[in-house]
Amino acid sequence: MERFEFIEHTADVGIRAYGRTLSELFGNAALGMFSLIADLSQVTPTEDVTVEVEAADRESLLVAWLTELIYHYETKRLLFSEFFVQECSGTWLRGVARGQRFQPGEIEILRHMKAVTYHGLEVAEKDGVWTAQVIFDT
Repeated sequence: MERFEFIEHTADVGIRAYGRTLSELFGNAALGMFSLIADLSQVTPTEDVTVEVEAADRESLLVAWLTELIYHYETKRLLFSEFFVQECSGTWLRGVARGQRFQPGEIEILRHMKAVTYHGLEVAEKDGVWTAQVIFDT
């Protein structure tokens, strides 16, 4: 099973992520988002950040998770390439993102993420496969 794919959207860009579990889906969604930001083969995962988020439903939880990761990227200059969602209830998540601090020019940034949007947001399970669609404001 592929982990994610890029999808085109009118003015922005998005991903469709897949997983056998909700935890795997959220990890793959984060990987897809950061793959839009930079070539992750250039990232050496040397720093860990633990993230805990809570939300009213699965869709809002996915937005909260991805938004928290963008916050660490923007404020601490951490570019993540590995994601381990340890617990995910559908309304609460705890996970670890691994990446590296970087300075401008060290790693080529492909695009800047302004926000994770609710437009076209979907999280669903069908026949044992979880899927999520997320559009980003870039």
